[in-house]
Amino acid sequence: MRVMLFGASGMVGQGVLRECLLDAGVEQVLAIGRTASGSTHAKLAEIVLTDLGRIEELGGALAGYDACFDSLGGSAAGRSEADYTRQTYDLTLTIAKALVTRNPGMTFIYVSGAGTDATERGPVMWARVKGRTENALLALPFKTAIMFRPAVIQPLHGIRSKTVAYRVFYTLLGPLLPLLKRAWPGYVTTTEQIGRAMLRVAREGAPKRVLETADINAL
Repeated sequence: MRVMLFGASGMVGQGVLRECLLDAGVEQVLAIGRTASGSTHAKLAEIVLTDLGRIEELGGALAGYDACFDSLGGSAAGRSEADYTRQTYDLTLTIAKALVTRNPGMTFIYVSGAGTDATERGPVMWARVKGRTENALLALPFKTAIMFRPAVIQPLHGIRSKTVAYRVFYTLLGPLLPLLKRAWPGYVTTTEQIGRAMLRVAREGAPKRVLETADINAL
């Protein structure tokens, strides 16, 4: 299986990349991002593209992949709805449309988040934008598009978030996360479980197209 990964330098992306590189069934991983992942491996290739909105310029380099894992994400804190829409909806759809024309047999997996508003009309700005993004992706003619909606994510294997607020959160509550995961397994997952679940979905499909934390952990 040949896999494309967006957001490999982020917390979720680092976990997904780790699982892809460990998986004997993954032949090649192409990581595309604004910055390099910092990882090296015989089956890892990287393209640094500071403006991901120009992804069409990569042309044929985007073709021939079985799955795409999009974990770009970004905080909505301090952003207007228009700015967050450009960062989330516009960029994600630009990437997805460039890929679907070259890889119609691709499984496209998008990391959204718990609380995403599929109606696109709720009071929470980020949830509306994420919901609009999910709905647009589900309408594209991929082999299948699957939305991952994790809630609390426990980073494993030395992985750290690039977002300062999240790093503070994990520093303060990190020791409690294993306990919370045992107490509320439907709300806490790990970077490892997300990566493994993505690989399983890419190979076997998923029971539904929107997966919450409990679904991710079950896979």
